[in-house]
Amino acid sequence: MLEACRRTLERHGLTVDTEQDPFVGRDRALAGSYELVLVDLRMPDLNGLDILATVREHRSDLEVIVITGYSSIDSAVQAVKLGAFDYLPKPFTPDELRARVDAALAHLRARAAAPADAAAPRRMVGDSPAMQEVYALIDRVAPTDTTVLVTGESGTGKELAAIELHAVSPRRDRPLVSLDCSALAPGLLESELFGHVKGSFTGAVATKPGLFEIADQGTLFLDEVASLSLETQGKLLRVLETGELKPVGGVEVKRIAIRLVAASNRDLGEMVQAKTFREDLFYRLNVVPIRIPPLRERRGDIPQLLAHFLGRFRAPAGAGARRLSPEALEALTQHDWPGNVRELKNLVERLVVTTDGEVIRLEHLPDYVVKRSAEPRPVVPRTNEELKAMKRSVRERLTGELERSFVIEALRRNDWNVTRAARETGLLRPNFHALMRKYRVRAPEE
Repeated sequence: MLEACRRTLERHGLTVDTEQDPFVGRDRALAGSYELVLVDLRMPDLNGLDILATVREHRSDLEVIVITGYSSIDSAVQAVKLGAFDYLPKPFTPDELRARVDAALAHLRARAAAPADAAAPRRMVGDSPAMQEVYALIDRVAPTDTTVLVTGESGTGKELAAIELHAVSPRRDRPLVSLDCSALAPGLLESELFGHVKGSFTGAVATKPGLFEIADQGTLFLDEVASLSLETQGKLLRVLETGELKPVGGVEVKRIAIRLVAASNRDLGEMVQAKTFREDLFYRLNVVPIRIPPLRERRGDIPQLLAHFLGRFRAPAGAGARRLSPEALEALTQHDWPGNVRELKNLVERLVVTTDGEVIRLEHLPDYVVKRSAEPRPVVPRTNEELKAMKRSVRERLTGELERSFVIEALRRNDWNVTRAARETGLLRPNFHALMRKYRVRAPEE
């Protein structure tokens, strides 16, 4: 396998070293001037994911592709979450190997060529560790054609995640087409997805292309896939597996190539157990799951979201409330937001137009917000699993906040000179840049 990969990539114009011993290979990867590491998932004495984690910790300038003959959903997702650029299941063809390697190298060089302090604006709002994890996963999976399942409660911003994913993908210049699967009856839904020919049903007065065809070479976002009927699920699965579709009432088969992003606020795994969602379709959709956390799990983002929507909903002439009193801000931050970002957005819009003066105060807020903010909140876990999850969440949040403060304070001490800040902290300049990108820290605008 090593020799086959080496010959394929050398004929592709690349310089390749191989190593059978995983410990030696790990050390060579860390010490050498490589751009890309291909590592097997299962090796004697050392797991490929352990090598991946070590490389990610010490070499932010090195891309990793995990090769696996155990191409389960779990191992693939774990590899991407740990920072792998992509995964490559065995058996694979030389063309597949070259394509994955080319994509990884192109992504690496594009990052290196981008201005270090310049970060593309996000369409999603929030800098909490939970959202940083979402951004990192989006950036990792965007250059690939992998199917993504976005999950989260209603109102968390699942469609924004799909828009973000498309915007940073190679398909960004092609269409992004969206459909809420819960908005149409099954018959109309199939026509909308696959298209129909003239006369195929009552009201089909003209041939109409479906959204799959419209989104060809681009991204198709299907929201609320849990609402699909079992019959439509079967037809969707066939299109995804074959890349071919037949319009309703038609005989001509059309070839399409789309990147599918699906979303659901219901647990599809539970629906599979209840026999209301096809198991084969679930695994086809759930290649890389991205969970958008509810607002109650990222309260640190609430002030930023409030500021964002306050600016958005002010009248063009500047009329309307412009800021929150400290007491109102605290109450809104402590609210649980069962409707998540959508609820927050709607409330801010209402407050902007109904509040007299520039400041939104505690008395302007709805009673349910003020009363809930005064209630004590249970924070003690009930089970060992909840305790572990809470400890992990607290550890990740505190580590993220500490690292971000570390970067910002180093830059402030050095007048936002990146080179001096890196030298003072003892970090290599590329590693300091990597932390800046991770926490989206930029020099203040003049």
